[in-house]
Amino acid sequence: MERILHMLNEWTWGVPMLVLMLASGLTFTLATRFVQFRRFGTVMRTSVGSMLSHPDQPGTLSPFQAVATALAATVGTGNIAGVAGAIALGGPGAMFWMWVSALLGMATKYAEVLLSVHFRQRNSRGEWVGGPMYTILNGLGPRWKPLAMLFAALGAASAFGIGNMAQINTVTSVITGVVGSLDPAAIGVRTPIARTVGILALFFCALILLGGTQRIGKCTELLVPLMSAAYICATLWILITNAPMLKTVLVRIFQGAFKPESVIGGAAGIGIRQTIRLGIGRGVFSNEAGLGSAPIAYASAATDDPARQGLMGIFEVFVDTLVLSTLTGLSILASPVFIPYGQAVGADLTLRAFSATFGDIAAGTILAGGMTLFALSTILSWSLYGLRCVEFLFGAKARIPYLFCFLLAILPGSGMELGVVWTLSDLLNGWMALPNLLSILLLRKTVVRLSAHSALTHASRVGPNISKRVRRAPRISLILARPFPGKDL
Repeated sequence: MERILHMLNEWTWGVPMLVLMLASGLTFTLATRFVQFRRFGTVMRTSVGSMLSHPDQPGTLSPFQAVATALAATVGTGNIAGVAGAIALGGPGAMFWMWVSALLGMATKYAEVLLSVHFRQRNSRGEWVGGPMYTILNGLGPRWKPLAMLFAALGAASAFGIGNMAQINTVTSVITGVVGSLDPAAIGVRTPIARTVGILALFFCALILLGGTQRIGKCTELLVPLMSAAYICATLWILITNAPMLKTVLVRIFQGAFKPESVIGGAAGIGIRQTIRLGIGRGVFSNEAGLGSAPIAYASAATDDPARQGLMGIFEVFVDTLVLSTLTGLSILASPVFIPYGQAVGADLTLRAFSATFGDIAAGTILAGGMTLFALSTILSWSLYGLRCVEFLFGAKARIPYLFCFLLAILPGSGMELGVVWTLSDLLNGWMALPNLLSILLLRKTVVRLSAHSALTHASRVGPNISKRVRRAPRISLILARPFPGKDL
């Protein structure tokens, strides 16, 4: 069974999927006239400024709570273990291709968030609900409902794996390792630690989740800035300590992106194809651009401008990949640690890089604390995603049973060997991306129209000359806006 799942996972996340991801990002980059670069200043002002804003529009979450909830789901093991694995198996050049996937993924994230907010609706509790399932149903029409239901079913199932059991299991593993480093007699004593971690996590998550969507938003808007700032400070100190190595590291990244053997030699068997595949793949896993999960959180925001919320999606990818993942990669490459190129590694390589600067005990404590916060925030966010998906399938009556099962899954997840769960979760995430990417590509004309409308509205308050300039859409945007066969509202 595990072998079959592994083969399916390798096929799902093979070259065709990664090409589709990049092609989608390039399509929306051109269609929106490079929105991720052209409006980056607005992205930063909108996202950072929203931290102190309390809008009076009807909604469930504030705009910043929405982006914090989405960030809470994406920031985590991919930024710590995933980046280390990409460098070991793909060489330093994998960092370059991770940046490429993030820059193009910003446009994809912008499009899927914009459409999710535009096609959202109120549920029976008066909350804004949205996501790819509502984008497909309300944007493409009722005849596409089976595709919407497929996405919702995959999302509800994925929440138990990548959004729950895999996260708490990672916390257990890290804490067990730290306890073992402090007390050698505790090495290998996993079961009592797993049981304790599972019970504490269950009570913490239940306390937050039973308070509803708004309590999730309030928790993530506190956790995300706190844990991100702490991790950024730790990695920046590593880079400051190893500052003389930074120039060499950057040279190795850019050389290794196109000639990996010139940087690490040919003994590891790493070629350019593997470097590109791992860099792009880890980037997608890290920021989830195109998977369709994050738009579910953004749809709950109290906003009347879909394009403005889409800009916050750009901010999410920027923080997750171009800041946090980049700092992890630079810290590993700049530290005086041995990198076993060609071998599968994870958080242990990141731990060695931290230990070289902070010492074993301090490094273990920092990473254990960071991974715990990252994992708990991921569980909270994915619970919202799962609830929205099961509500779409079965209505509001399914919320409580689903939430009860979701919380109970924390206990076995803390102690199980989750190789199959990780593989199955990756597989389901890949299948989630297919209906989501199909829907946003079919609705790309709507993305262009709403983006232009938002720009015109903003420009009309600045001056007539800017408005005229915005009205003249470039030829490439109009070409890419032509719909595929299908309905486009």
